[in-house]
Amino acid sequence: MADNTPAGSTTDGAIQVGGAQQPIESRYSARASYDVADFPVPHGREEEWRFTPLERLRGLHDGTAVAGGAGVKVEVSAPAGVTVETVGRDDARLGRAGAPVDRVAAQAYSSFEKASVVSIPKDTVLSEPVRISVQGEGGVAFGHQVVEVGAFAEAVVVLDHTGDATLAANVEYLIGDGAKLTVVSVQDWDATAVHAAQHTALVGRDASFKSVIVTFGGDVVRIHPRVVYGAPGGDAELYGLYFTDEGQHQEHRLFVDHDTPHCRSNVAYKGALQGENAHAVWIGDVLIRAAAEGTDTYELNRNLVLTDGARVDSVPNLEIETGEIAGAGHASATGRFDDEQLFYLMARGIPEHEARRLVVRGFFAELVQQIGIPELEERLIAKIEAELEASVA
Repeated sequence: MADNTPAGSTTDGAIQVGGAQQPIESRYSARASYDVADFPVPHGREEEWRFTPLERLRGLHDGTAVAGGAGVKVEVSAPAGVTVETVGRDDARLGRAGAPVDRVAAQAYSSFEKASVVSIPKDTVLSEPVRISVQGEGGVAFGHQVVEVGAFAEAVVVLDHTGDATLAANVEYLIGDGAKLTVVSVQDWDATAVHAAQHTALVGRDASFKSVIVTFGGDVVRIHPRVVYGAPGGDAELYGLYFTDEGQHQEHRLFVDHDTPHCRSNVAYKGALQGENAHAVWIGDVLIRAAAEGTDTYELNRNLVLTDGARVDSVPNLEIETGEIAGAGHASATGRFDDEQLFYLMARGIPEHEARRLVVRGFFAELVQQIGIPELEERLIAKIEAELEASVA
């Protein structure tokens, strides 16, 4: 089922311009705090937790998870001119993008011991990506990373998660005026990993932020990308792709807070699912506050169900408090293979499993191309095809 909603009409969870119809819970009321005690322990009946299998979070949500074991190993590889630091909790740059908005993120903020800070000086244009490797080595860990991009600088950052761990983390992106930052976050965990993270971008005046979230591995992965604007002219593009396999729970909960005039956001996420009890959740929240005149925003989610037994929950929410906007809308659709596409390919002598591979590859191709790093694009395409081959086998 698809829904294309212009400003002034409603869909599940949305309100009309001027607030004629109220949603179940306005994003205005969302709690934000650095103190875990400000968040009650979730029980699964809360709106923000109703899709999450809390019993599989291994205590990240209720305070029983304690850092221990080997945890995770963080390594940063950066081009010349980039500063990489390991800092303590008292560093002034920590928390500048905004406070945690759920209990797991607050637990992570309250529990980490050291944070990594990557700083790109103003006017610097990097010719190579900054690579942050987060390697799980077993046990429970709490993490914090900050990427600070100076005014008019341009950078690409790859955040790569592999191995096995139970990890709660916060990642902050501080994007200076006129700067451009592209971040590719890959969740390619082992099958037993649990990962919950809040990613928050603070976008400066006339700055550009592009996020590409790629999720494959893990038992439970719950990523919360957020965008806030520090001044007019900010531009945010949020892309994502996920491949949810048998028994996996992959959840992406986005929030774009348009509280500043003349800013733009565009969201496009696509997912494929296969296997019994594969569960993907996509929540797209966009709030346009009364002061955010001239906002231009759109969000889209598409899901391709490859087998029986898989489940998708896709909820786009658009909350608008001013009629003085450039545009706003959203769309969501979930479906199976297009039988006509399969028939067309098979009628030309292509075996069914190869035809399915081509259809899925085409489904993801547009988003993979947003990465802009050829070797990483090839790795992700190979991963998608390996998932498909495993289902055939």
